[in-house]
Amino acid sequence: MTNAPLEIKLRKKSKLLSIEYADNEIFELSFEFLRVHSPSAEVKGHGPAQAVLQLNKHNVMIEAIEPIGHYAIRLIFDDGHDSGLYTWKYLHELGQDHDKLWQAYLDQLQASGYNHPQATDD
Repeated sequence: MTNAPLEIKLRKKSKLLSIEYADNEIFELSFEFLRVHSPSAEVKGHGPAQAVLQLNKHNVMIEAIEPIGHYAIRLIFDDGHDSGLYTWKYLHELGQDHDKLWQAYLDQLQASGYNHPQATDD
């Protein structure tokens, strides 16, 4: 089990969630990245075949962060999405696998014919 982060900072101006761990590991994840990788059934479905590709999320904002017990947070997005519980383990996995996950998302967008307005996740 992954330990809880020492600090989570919501950086609205840069649209980043900064997550710091005890071993000085820091992940900076964009709001868009977090939104399109929401662990909710609305996004992931109830299996890989049911996943829903998220479009037009490049301007999404996080309005609030709610703690869920001692194991997760809920991110409240300005597009109304608030059903994903981001466990400490899942947040750590998103940070570690960011580049691979982001590229896979961009590849899915391209395959769908959607043109993402940014070439990178910053």
